[in-house]
Amino acid sequence: MVDLSFAGPSYKITVADLEAHAPAIRPGDIVLVRTDWAEKQWGNFPTYYLESPYCSAEAARWLVDKGAKAIGFDCFSEYCARLPDFTSEEFIIHKVILENGSILMQQMTNLSQLPLGRRFQFFAPFIKIRGAEGSPVRYFALLD
Repeated sequence: MVDLSFAGPSYKITVADLEAHAPAIRPGDIVLVRTDWAEKQWGNFPTYYLESPYCSAEAARWLVDKGAKAIGFDCFSEYCARLPDFTSEEFIIHKVILENGSILMQQMTNLSQLPLGRRFQFFAPFIKIRGAEGSPVRYFALLD
């Protein structure tokens, strides 16, 4: 768990943020980036998308380079969604994560209910859909 719960509207998540707040990431880890944005703004359209904290391409690359097999955000990680006439080609965070063999998890909520400063088991069972680029999922953690 990377605790960035201090991130406010339109906050850009940087490598410096990750270096300062991420625990040691081992190859194969699932990394959850907590901003609490979904808990504060889910259902508040268009604010949820237009003012969400977002991830820089460099920060996404840093997580992939550390070996994260999956990366989850409780905010909308793409800056371009706030721009008029954006296209899916501008979804750089998707590209950085997915094209490097990691899984991108989005629209997460209740990350504030998970512990900080310790490892725990996290699961994201999904439905396999042939020809789809995504799938519904039910996230859950097992805590000691």
